[in-house]
Amino acid sequence: MGIRGELYTNQVQLDNRSYFFNVKENRAGDVFLQIVESKKGDGLDSERHQVCIFAEDMQKVFSGLDEAVKFIEKDRKARAKARAEKKAAKEAKFGHGANEKLVYKKKNSPEAKKDDGIKRTGKVIHIKSKKDSSEEE
Repeated sequence: MGIRGELYTNQVQLDNRSYFFNVKENRAGDVFLQIVESKKGDGLDSERHQVCIFAEDMQKVFSGLDEAVKFIEKDRKARAKARAEKKAAKEAKFGHGANEKLVYKKKNSPEAKKDDGIKRTGKVIHIKSKKDSSEEE
């Protein structure tokens, strides 16, 4: 038995957080899992939160954790499917011309009345290339 009753420890380090999974034994001989989250704060400060789960409760806690993970995965897939359907509906409505840039101008603006070689139809401005206009002449 190690220091402070530690039997086993494992660390998972992320960008601004670390998680420690410590298997410990108390003075009464009860084995438990201690999960510690350490979050880096400003300067030298850090927040620490811990949860202790005793051996006789682990199966119930882990089954609850497993259900929560399954829900998260199911929800993530449903959200991804909804985003894909929304994108497909948008493309069906507006067409696949995502690369074309549409410019909207007010009808009565001074910019709309200029004769600058730009063909205007409604609110959408279609810009002709110089190559096309030189071929027409």
